[in-house]
Amino acid sequence: MRLQDRVGLNIQELRRARKLSQEELADLSEVHQTYLSGVESGKRNPSLLVIERIAKALRVDPEELVRRR
Repeated sequence: MRLQDRVGLNIQELRRARKLSQEELADLSEVHQTYLSGVESGKRNPSLLVIERIAKALRVDPEELVRRR
């Protein structure tokens, strides 16, 4: 599995576990909802800055977003 696919799936799993919509997480992360959708689907390659902002919004260490589950 490609790293960007893994990151996207991890974000999606954590977002759903916290009962957040993509729009809510995008707002908390200060990214556009369509960009977040692309990250979750593996179509976008997020920068480290974006990974940090998403992790902060999800209240997890950024490592959690790249870890193999």
